[in-house]
Amino acid sequence: MFSFLAKSGELALRLPPKDRAAFMKAHRTSLCEQHGTVLEEYVVVPSRLLRQPSKLEASFAVSFGYVRGLKPKATKRAK
Repeated sequence: MFSFLAKSGELALRLPPKDRAAFMKAHRTSLCEQHGTVLEEYVVVPSRLLRQPSKLEASFAVSFGYVRGLKPKATKRAK
């Protein structure tokens, strides 16, 4: 999962550490928190950025590329 829309209406993107820090600094935002837990890899997309899809497109591409490069989790099902 590289992004999600929370029940509260916030959009969150999963970014690599370097890009995450740059995104939070540039857009003055924070890590995403859901159900009392801070999701370390997800940043909240500010509402002002949602009104600028051309700027948000690059962040979506970075997020998708990052998740695509992650190794899949091992399954717990018996073969």
